[in-house]
Amino acid sequence: MSSFLKDVESQFDNVVASLDLPEGLAEKIRVCNATYVTRFGVRLRGKIHTFTGWRAVHSTHQNPAKGGIRYSSIADQDEVEALAALMTYKCAMLGLPFGGSKGALKIDPSKWEENELEKITRRFAQELIRHGFLSSGMNVPAPDMGTNEQTMMWIADEYRRLKPDDINGMACVTGKPLGGNGIEGRTEATGRGVQFAIQAFFETPSDASKAGFSGGDLHGRSVVIQGLGNVGYHAAKFLSKEDGCLITAVIERDGVVRNTAGLDIEALKTHVAATGGVHGFEGGSYDPEGARALEDNCDILIPAAMERVIHCGNAGAINARLVVEAANGPTTYEADQKLRERGVVIIPDIYANAGGVAVSYFEWVKNLTHIPFGLMERRYDEKGHRTLARSLEMMTGQAFPKEAEAAFFQGRREIDLVRSGLDDMMRSTYAELSRRWNDPDDPARDLRSAAYTLSINRIAEAYKAIGI
Repeated sequence: MSSFLKDVESQFDNVVASLDLPEGLAEKIRVCNATYVTRFGVRLRGKIHTFTGWRAVHSTHQNPAKGGIRYSSIADQDEVEALAALMTYKCAMLGLPFGGSKGALKIDPSKWEENELEKITRRFAQELIRHGFLSSGMNVPAPDMGTNEQTMMWIADEYRRLKPDDINGMACVTGKPLGGNGIEGRTEATGRGVQFAIQAFFETPSDASKAGFSGGDLHGRSVVIQGLGNVGYHAAKFLSKEDGCLITAVIERDGVVRNTAGLDIEALKTHVAATGGVHGFEGGSYDPEGARALEDNCDILIPAAMERVIHCGNAGAINARLVVEAANGPTTYEADQKLRERGVVIIPDIYANAGGVAVSYFEWVKNLTHIPFGLMERRYDEKGHRTLARSLEMMTGQAFPKEAEAAFFQGRREIDLVRSGLDDMMRSTYAELSRRWNDPDDPARDLRSAAYTLSINRIAEAYKAIGI
């Protein structure tokens, strides 16, 4: 039976067969270097509870290894190793100085109080620290499904408590709250990256036309989103408010809510937070058969929740022209082939959801340099802009437009620099993927194979550089 890990390895094997790599190097890149399994006990509610956790390091061709930690009752080792592999390819594709890693704790966080989750998290962190799977120079986690900035702060604080002499200790995790040495824009980063990926696609006419779209305007495009968690919410928010897309359906655990005129995402998010689902939302029609909404007629389908939700059983019924994989591994290997045969274009997960690790990189650098982005130049920039404006006024004899003053005079804040850096990274990477996809002499046949080809070649070069 196929699995998530098998899907990732099949994608890898499909691409590497067309690459000219030294004998044995492909296998070295493909395999997971190490997986640590821990089973630890925590006294809660009057008895000892035993929890199982994993931390997989897929590759250390670059250090540290980077990747999130998820809390899930269905987590297992295969899933963790598959996610670690995707992190390796994702980081290499973006050109980040990271290897790939991933972690998980087999737990349903909704079953525990916050103070209990803190005790469990701190014990998990102790195990990771003790065995060398947590540090700013070797292994750096981030939030994932079921975890958040508070989880990361508990881990960082536990590391700081056990390693008080490590001046770079706060860089042992990313995705921390701003008050805990985090960075502005990290919470929105993956959803923002999804937006930038879609913009880059539509701004490339040759690629948009392959999905049957004419023109680069996103305004009025219909979008179905599966999952209104952190990634899905921010992607939906930015696409609707800034690009004029119509979010016509949102799928959650309890079903789907639809509105062909476009859902009010902020109101829906408030409703989901209050009730735990989309049922009862007055701004759309509810249907308990949420999975069927993946087959709704739309321009863009964004699976932003779990892996393997598009499979052979429903791939033939997908009615979107563009699938944007905001989740990790939402499309099985077989379904990917079936969609491409039908002319559906897929923006793959290792590119579409790379915004999170990109901004994690910015946070890691900020923690290592011990200085916020923009601190040294913001006021200098403001002074320069004012001088330029006054010079223009003297030259033209006209006053600088009042409506433009605020934007022009304001120096670059951290959030501006983070968004600018992420935008540049996503657009420049897409340009390379598109170039490979459209080059008849390149083995890449689609955006996924272009992304894997770029990643594998970069990893191979890193290994060759050190003599492997």
